[in-house]
Amino acid sequence: MNYSLAFILFAVSMSFTPGPNNVMLMTSGLNFGVNKSLPHLFGICLGFPSMVVMIGLGLGIIFKQYPVIHDVIKVLGIIYLIYLAWRIAHAKSTSLNGRASTPFTFIQAALFQWVNPKAWIMASTSIAVYTSVAEDMLYQILLLAIAFVVIGFCSGGTWLFLGRSLKRFLRSDSYQILFNTVMAILLVASVFPAIYEMGSCLLV
Repeated sequence: MNYSLAFILFAVSMSFTPGPNNVMLMTSGLNFGVNKSLPHLFGICLGFPSMVVMIGLGLGIIFKQYPVIHDVIKVLGIIYLIYLAWRIAHAKSTSLNGRASTPFTFIQAALFQWVNPKAWIMASTSIAVYTSVAEDMLYQILLLAIAFVVIGFCSGGTWLFLGRSLKRFLRSDSYQILFNTVMAILLVASVFPAIYEMGSCLLV
């Protein structure tokens, strides 16, 4: 990958912002405790990277045969990320309350990734924006998956282990706005290398 730092910014900003996985982990930690919620955490942190690999291998074959599709998806991904950053920065305060009867099992959490819209967006966008058809696609996809494992445990662990304090932090309107603004800025910064690369190709 030619812009690994940019991908890390993307992955961190997307992984740490409130979403179905993080809110469910926080709620599980509050309702059932850390130990009982560990299968849920591992299901997310290993299930999502597996999803990235499976999607990536399929897209990789298509991108290799039709490079223009890769460029089109990359442009659409950049546009969507900028739109998403705007949505995050202007997001209203949200309620992070939630109840569940039993904690998720490992399998349930892993399978949930396939019906999680944010997971689909993260997987497809990262593959389209942060890979290059000029390099080994399998190698790049595996690097993305490994990075998502590490970052996933960091973000998921934060929401799980620090659930109570994080919940209080995000309940404050001003802190939630600040948090969302910082994540939005990181998200926009993460697409600069991709924009530069495409601009350079057009000028050649």
